[in-house]
Amino acid sequence: MNHKPVEGFSKLTKQGKIDWLVNEYLEGNSEYQHILNQYWNENADLQKLHDEFSENTISNFYMPYGIAPNFLIDGKLFALPMAVEESSVVAAASKAAKFWIDKGGFKTTIINNEKLGHTHFIFNVEPHKLLHFFNFNLKKKLMEATEDITANMRNRGGGILDIKLVDKTSEMPNYYQLKASFDTVDSMGANFINSCLEQFGKTLKQEVAVSEDFSHEEKNSLQIVMNILSNFTPDCIVRAEVSCKIEDLKDDSGISNEEFASKFKQAVTIAEIEPFRATTHNKGIMNGVDAVVIATGNDFRATEACAHAYAARNGKYSSLTHCTTDNGIFRFWIDLPISVGVVGGLTNLHPLVKFSLALLGKPSAQELMSILAVSGLAQNFGALRSLVTTGIQKGHMKMHLLNILNQMGATEEEKQHFVTYFKDKTVTHHEVINEFNRLRGQ
Repeated sequence: MNHKPVEGFSKLTKQGKIDWLVNEYLEGNSEYQHILNQYWNENADLQKLHDEFSENTISNFYMPYGIAPNFLIDGKLFALPMAVEESSVVAAASKAAKFWIDKGGFKTTIINNEKLGHTHFIFNVEPHKLLHFFNFNLKKKLMEATEDITANMRNRGGGILDIKLVDKTSEMPNYYQLKASFDTVDSMGANFINSCLEQFGKTLKQEVAVSEDFSHEEKNSLQIVMNILSNFTPDCIVRAEVSCKIEDLKDDSGISNEEFASKFKQAVTIAEIEPFRATTHNKGIMNGVDAVVIATGNDFRATEACAHAYAARNGKYSSLTHCTTDNGIFRFWIDLPISVGVVGGLTNLHPLVKFSLALLGKPSAQELMSILAVSGLAQNFGALRSLVTTGIQKGHMKMHLLNILNQMGATEEEKQHFVTYFKDKTVTHHEVINEFNRLRGQ
């Protein structure tokens, strides 16, 4: 089918957008209009709010919003909100929380809270000359030029922490950076950081233009390429950990505590040294992290990018979690770089985000960092516990069973039959189909 490009799509009404899509791409099938309408909120004002979160919106896309209870974090009990569609994520997190609740729970430490941004520029000048200019003139001017932008943030205890000149000319001709670190307190701070950086770019250009340190040719060579925050925040780190005596590890899988601890540590070590395993290992961690990130209105793409960059920081992709079994003590922990906020963005607008933050006791940004790291650690513990004992498919496929049955159009009575049927069996797609056909006499 050959489709025609559309002019002014964004200017069409919501109904106009839908009509065009259905007629141009869906052969005018009104059933698709009905599908979109089913997901509109009956409250017109609430629907309008959702429509304005993004551009060219025509409906809402639902995800399950679940609760993982019994998380003991730094002595406080939490129920974590999780927005996630993958089977067994909430169940695995809940099971891990319950496992650790009588063993002291999860302990967290904020290692650092710095966020970064850069002004990237090209300047055909000797590095020593630029460094002198930066130290004795530019750095002070950059701080002064952003005082109005940073005033409110400084009043809340944050602001610009430092600015450095970085010489990257060995990697790209005439390439330099102004690398700035920020404390954005309880906001994620993207807009604040980018506003500061854009002012850095303007100030750099202005100060070079009036400086007597550079020749006319050097001044003309200055090019501000871009001013942008970095989602890689290796200095915004939270540690979450659990520990107990190996003799207290009591697992119901039938293997001894010592064997469980040994196999668990081996599984983590494999993820530390083998990138193929580390990728799936860390994906499981982010199952737990992202589910809470989404539920609290934060940017899961940023947390993903940062976590995976951090996992490869030493030149080889590796596990985000680590384990030791020294002196009879089992210890399992994660160091997670993560930048989140509890003010601004969707946190003040989306009703379910407000609910999530209220459920968590209206945490500060640092407290939310701790909760997210714990969620990731719990998810990883649950996955590894299954992998080294019963295998991952037993629990995962039991959670996936209802998805298979819904696809096959099973009745509620048939669903209950299958839950009983697989009570002591591992669920497989093939076996579900066989039993379904037998049940219906096919």
